[in-house]
Amino acid sequence: MNERDSERVLALLMEQGYRIVSLPEEADLIVINTCTVRKKPEHKVYSLLGRFKRLKEKKPQLKIVVMGCLAQQEGEMLLERFPQVDMVLGPDRVDEFNKGLEKAIDGDRVCMIGFKEDPSQRVLLPPFRSPRAYVNIMQGCDNFCSYCVVPYVRGPEKSRPSQEILKEVRLLAKEGVKEVILLGQNVNAYGKKSPGELSFVELLRKIAEIPGIERIRFTTSHPKDLSEELILAFKEIPQLCEHIHLPFQAGSNKILKMMRRGYTREEYLQKVERLREVVPEIAITADVIVGFPGEEEEDFEKTLDLIERVRFDGLFSFKYSPRKGTLASRWPDDVPEPIKARRLEKLQSLQRKITLEKNKALEGKVLEVLVDGCGEREGQLRGRSRCNRVVNFMGPLDLIGKIVWVKIKEGLPNCLRGELLLEEKEVLYA
Repeated sequence: MNERDSERVLALLMEQGYRIVSLPEEADLIVINTCTVRKKPEHKVYSLLGRFKRLKEKKPQLKIVVMGCLAQQEGEMLLERFPQVDMVLGPDRVDEFNKGLEKAIDGDRVCMIGFKEDPSQRVLLPPFRSPRAYVNIMQGCDNFCSYCVVPYVRGPEKSRPSQEILKEVRLLAKEGVKEVILLGQNVNAYGKKSPGELSFVELLRKIAEIPGIERIRFTTSHPKDLSEELILAFKEIPQLCEHIHLPFQAGSNKILKMMRRGYTREEYLQKVERLREVVPEIAITADVIVGFPGEEEEDFEKTLDLIERVRFDGLFSFKYSPRKGTLASRWPDDVPEPIKARRLEKLQSLQRKITLEKNKALEGKVLEVLVDGCGEREGQLRGRSRCNRVVNFMGPLDLIGKIVWVKIKEGLPNCLRGELLLEEKEVLYA
């Protein structure tokens, strides 16, 4: 979500004649887009603001904007605590960025936070060409998991009008975009609070009808809302890629209940089993937290057991940190930091092993790859398979933006290395 918000702000600024510079010292405007899901990103923001304070002392005309979730959470406090900050902008006010910036340039200190009732967003195309593009379809969350700050900083769930989404996707397709990634805190809930609106699966089907769109992805899904209709859509909609991000957060029912996740480990495993019944090759990734309040060794072992049972294709794993305003922040953070660190390393070590094994199992297979840029080596291209694996291979630059076929030669811990087979997807079926 933050990456797409940054794209939207950049598009607005480029309309006003701004351009990106290489160094902060060269800038007339610095925009910091923030996250509050964990403590570490928050600390990075405060560190950056300290650095930019010295820069502003040397260059008083410099304008500094803090936007995103931290801006929504702290609001006016950021202006009070950091005199170098000129504007604070919440994530639901992105479309008003230029309006606020005008006031800041006139000398006002601006705070624009809070949530709009109107779910519409201005259609803003990414400022740089790419074969892949993010599209916001929802904002906010109504789940209120006990550890999560998102409902407080992103607001209640609201679905962007489907006609607006489809208009944006059509424009992206005309610009050469082949893959769209639909964004929302819980995409499964799309349309549920909007009478007469399309359901999420209906929206997927409409997007699949748009000429030029060859791949569709979405993130994030909540396990409790993963319906049979959506599971079947992976088989029925050819453009829907065989990958789902399905956070499980913990493998212990005790911890899941304390987290207010709304499902049990058994229910999660049933959803995974059903996904693989329908689409055996589907890649499943997830989020997981270690060291949640009250997590004992037995609870952690159940998390490891779930990872071994599911054999995720990848995991985003984190140590628990209390978030301001959440239910869990009222409870003792009673798992010592060294134990959190040990558990995280053990979990990540297990997942690294599983990911490498799954990547090795693809050696000799031929994968469809959307080429989206250059690799790290000279002459190397990079792309993603339908299952969202990064694939590196040698090839000409004019393949960027195209879908090609690559034979996998080596499975590595974080990517696949392959050999280009055919330069045009259509040739395979000729």
